[in-house]
Amino acid sequence: MKVLYIIVGSLALALGVVGMFLPLLPTTPFLLLSAAMYFRSSERLYKWLLDRKVIGGYIRQFRETKAIPLHAKIVSVSMVWITILYCIFFVLDKIVLQILLFAIALAVSIHILSYRTLKKK
Repeated sequence: MKVLYIIVGSLALALGVVGMFLPLLPTTPFLLLSAAMYFRSSERLYKWLLDRKVIGGYIRQFRETKAIPLHAKIVSVSMVWITILYCIFFVLDKIVLQILLFAIALAVSIHILSYRTLKKK
């Protein structure tokens, strides 16, 4: 099971790093998933992740504050809805899948917005 956690954590880490440069991919959720997977599988990888200058900052900030910066909330929720609505109106033709995607977008938005907003110091 540890090997599976390491693989999932590494894939999430890669997506998180790519998300730093592509506005379509959110960074923080992937980095948090990576941290959770490494925490469950390898103390060495978890420590390595937290010791990274940029990446570790994302994870530590969320762990300490349990809050998301306003900009990150806006970008995340916007990207979710832009992507999902595009798929609903231009990609999918089955109503069941369209409803499912809409429900997923709604649930993800509620989850993101349920966190406190990080205040700038």
